[in-house]
Amino acid sequence: MDTNLRKRIRAGDHGAFAELFDAYARSVYNHAFRLTGEWSVAEEVVSLTFLEAWRLRERIDEEGGSPRPWLLGIATNVTRNLRRASRRHAAAVARLPRDETVRDFADEVAERFDDAAQLALVRTALTQLRRAEREVLALCVWSGLDYRTAAESLGVPVGTVRSRLSRARTKLANYMEPPYEDGQMRGDRNTAVVPIREGNR
Repeated sequence: MDTNLRKRIRAGDHGAFAELFDAYARSVYNHAFRLTGEWSVAEEVVSLTFLEAWRLRERIDEEGGSPRPWLLGIATNVTRNLRRASRRHAAAVARLPRDETVRDFADEVAERFDDAAQLALVRTALTQLRRAEREVLALCVWSGLDYRTAAESLGVPVGTVRSRLSRARTKLANYMEPPYEDGQMRGDRNTAVVPIREGNR
């Protein structure tokens, strides 16, 4: 079924793209939200991902399994492009004369989450990661891709995916652990131990 769907996608079959959207839109949305932390941006990523998939339809291999990794790779690139555009826009706005106070929507966004405190902690921890580390974490841990498939989605060697994921897990483990342990502050050179987790080797 996946091979037949791939062939239909390459041929520009509109019905195939409807099936593709129905089957994988939620997966793309979840991946985009994990990368951005914003519902509205994730929705935009979904729309742009499937538009880009249509534009790049002839690049998908006819043979293969699920097209999900292909879509997640496109979604990752779309997210990068949106971030670059957002930074350019923010820089342009910052150069404009400030005649009035700009409203801060941070509190309104935070209220949309059921467990704002916990989510804030996780999101703060994720900011400690480099973009490339967040991407492999989203693909391998949250979206469940194996190293090889994630590497193909990102266009990097498998070893690069392994090392990025290892660094991401170590950083998150260090950040999320309790700040004090046995009376010592986290980070004390004499007592702090970097946790070794399965898969970090």
